[in-house]
Amino acid sequence: MAVFSFSFCKAETKSSRQKAEPRVLVFSKTAGFRHDSIEKGTETIEELGNENGFLVDHTEDAGLFTVDHLKKYKAVIFLSTTGDVLNDEQQRAFENYIHHGGGYVGVHAAADTEYDWPWYNQLAGAWFLSHPKQQEATILVVDKHHLATRHLPDTWRRWDEWYNYKSISPTIHVLMKLDEKSYEGGQNGDNHPIAWYHKFEGGRAFYTGLGHTKESYDDVAFRQHLLGGIKYAMGK
Repeated sequence: MAVFSFSFCKAETKSSRQKAEPRVLVFSKTAGFRHDSIEKGTETIEELGNENGFLVDHTEDAGLFTVDHLKKYKAVIFLSTTGDVLNDEQQRAFENYIHHGGGYVGVHAAADTEYDWPWYNQLAGAWFLSHPKQQEATILVVDKHHLATRHLPDTWRRWDEWYNYKSISPTIHVLMKLDEKSYEGGQNGDNHPIAWYHKFEGGRAFYTGLGHTKESYDDVAFRQHLLGGIKYAMGK
């Protein structure tokens, strides 16, 4: 009898702890190009959750974008989504989620998403324009007071696929920008943002253009950068 009571208490404690832990949703539906780093990125976010006290759900089912379901999450992470991934009703549910204090994280191709939804452009901060071949480039870390950048050096040299952007929102707070003199194919000039954040219509939004390659998710500095963005979106 004593053994049974102990086991029940352990299960109850574990269940209570899970209920108390914050939860994020990784959304990786693609209606255009599909990055082969999505699975690695999802695994990485799950690992970061295990290490930092938040639970991670993953879906490519846009039908879960309802007002009631999204209430479960502190942040929704668009992990290299592409194209038109939400219908009108799902878009309204996500807008409602942000208006009620939700968090958004966009990773890499999240900027290559929902071109017919102007509200999403304002939330994400920019839309994808083009990219040159993958190559090394120098990142200028212009704000080191944020959870996503405070661990980084002033300049960060790394290999990735570097996006050019269009329809860049004037409300974003830029954390990092690309030195276009350090690589070939940049089209945004001296102010080429590559990671940013902002408060938006009651919620919080963070975007990073990094994360095209599978190898990115084994990079300790990038993992910390991504974790900082997730924590910000969660309201940490």
